[in-house]
Amino acid sequence: MNKTFRQGQILKLIRAKSILTQEDLARELKDSQGIRTTQVTLSRDIRELGLLKTPEGYRQVGAAPASPDIATVAGEFLQDVRVAQNLMVLRTSPGNANTLAVALDKQEWPEIVGTLAGDDTILVVAPDTGTAVKLQQRLLRYLRTG
Repeated sequence: MNKTFRQGQILKLIRAKSILTQEDLARELKDSQGIRTTQVTLSRDIRELGLLKTPEGYRQVGAAPASPDIATVAGEFLQDVRVAQNLMVLRTSPGNANTLAVALDKQEWPEIVGTLAGDDTILVVAPDTGTAVKLQQRLLRYLRTG
């Protein structure tokens, strides 16, 4: 387990639930990811990630730059979606696979385990075949509306 992974899991946790204390954060990291960490390490991570403690829990300071929503990106670039068991192959216009993959990753949809982008093709991994089929239908709606 490296620092980047740990910090990514911290961000994922604070976005998903209210984490009020470092003790709560340490417990959630251990329980959900099996990550054991010290208070000193958590303090450093919190500082490096730019987290602030609010009444609702830790939050990241400064909004990320606005990027187009998934409907806009998929409507513009997505051309086809094919399912092969729990995998999906998305085709885009040349040079636009990475843009769509990043937009998908930012959605943090639980039905997407991960993405891998090339020039005009994205491999999307779903947990199982049924989920992949449902996700295919969801993505194909963007083709019809885009």
